[in-house]
Amino acid sequence: MTAPSLILVGHGGGDPRVAEISQSLRARVTDLRPGLDVHVAFLDNPPTALQVINKLVEREVTEVVLTPLNLSDAFSGGAELTSLLTAIRAAHPGLQVVASQPVGPDARLLAVVDRRLRDELRRRRIDELDGLVFLADGGSDRRSHDPRSHAIIARRARLWSAHHRLPSVTAFGSDHGPSAAEAVRSLLAQGRRHIAVGSWYLSPTEDYREQSRLALAAGAVAVSAPLGAEPELVETIISRYVVSALDLVDLEPLLTDQPVRHLSAVSA
Repeated sequence: MTAPSLILVGHGGGDPRVAEISQSLRARVTDLRPGLDVHVAFLDNPPTALQVINKLVEREVTEVVLTPLNLSDAFSGGAELTSLLTAIRAAHPGLQVVASQPVGPDARLLAVVDRRLRDELRRRRIDELDGLVFLADGGSDRRSHDPRSHAIIARRARLWSAHHRLPSVTAFGSDHGPSAAEAVRSLLAQGRRHIAVGSWYLSPTEDYREQSRLALAAGAVAVSAPLGAEPELVETIISRYVVSALDLVDLEPLLTDQPVRHLSAVSA
């Protein structure tokens, strides 16, 4: 039985570093699972998921899992992914295709936020903090705003704050909540003076760069780099894939084709 192909679906964008991180994730997933057929697609620019699917169908691939590289959605890839699945199924009705749970606000990724922030504090030679901002990627699809996902992100931010024993404010990009600058100003109003921003972004998107610039202008002493293709992210991707790949397995032949075995009594 051949494992379903995996397509990592990101938003893309004009910055080549965004695509580079997606390709790095693909390479690292392949390193950990050499037999897995892994591809990258984007919602905002080529190659699109449908373009990748077309090539896979030409190779007679019959099962595909799409994994959204979305850090801020815990339950679905949003309206764009739903539309994409509809288009794929219309174009290839014989293909079995499912979307996994997005990478989402997985707690194991908090360790990556810490590493990135420590690196930035070291680079700026900052050794004192009295406030934190947890900056989450709001995503580019405003229709996909999900209060449940935002609640989970806020929970992750509280966990992060408690770990460091510092007050924190949660901020969101793309006008989905308080901006990073607003969060910084909120902490300044509380008397905090050494405020750092931990970034819950996968890559340096235009929104990340704007939020970072405004946070520093508002008084933040440091903003961490995006998470990038770190091992914790790769592990999360593989976990999401495995769960959805099992949904594509047809268990009926395994249940009906096996001979029925009966217990027999053994005489003494």
